[in-house]
Amino acid sequence: MFDAVIDISHHNGTNIDFAAIAREGIAGVVHKATQGTGFVDPNFGTNRGKALDAGLRFGSYHFGTGEDGGTQADFYLRTVGPRAGELLTLDFEGNNAGPSMTLEEARAFVTLIHDRIGKWPVLYAGHFLKDLLNGHADPVLVNCPLWIAQYGPAPVLPVGWSKWTFWQWTDGSAGVDPQPVAGMHCDRDRFSGAAAELPGFWQSVAA
Repeated sequence: MFDAVIDISHHNGTNIDFAAIAREGIAGVVHKATQGTGFVDPNFGTNRGKALDAGLRFGSYHFGTGEDGGTQADFYLRTVGPRAGELLTLDFEGNNAGPSMTLEEARAFVTLIHDRIGKWPVLYAGHFLKDLLNGHADPVLVNCPLWIAQYGPAPVLPVGWSKWTFWQWTDGSAGVDPQPVAGMHCDRDRFSGAAAELPGFWQSVAA
């Protein structure tokens, strides 16, 4: 297990020193790309290019909302134009600005991704998913590698998963002894395996 990834969005801006991030041992960046059926993160393209230029692995995520899941997945794929080796993710959490994505909409989202690229995307989730599952494993979502968000000393898995792949252990302030990355306080994520295993996993959820 090691601190492998940071995840960022337009809230982090474009003045990010990706070369310094790479020098600090971070292996990959996952950037917000889209939300719902119409929002595109304005910094996605710029930061994607800078991260790749710095030699970092790159991935994207879609923030799910209470709209048709298949339509959201299609919008996400059309926007990012998935490139070989770029990780794909559904961010499945409560939406403070409107209706939240349902389990049914999340199933439709990940199923369309699987139909298009032949692989299940990563599922980023935490207490919101646990509450919706209500003690019952979801037969579709459980196919997705789990990226769990939990800022305590250790993650507690939702029903249906026997392991986590990524663990977002801090948002830059909450969590046990959060440290900045290249002077930037941001979401930090641990990978469950060794550094040598990360490239293989990344490819397994990439276009």
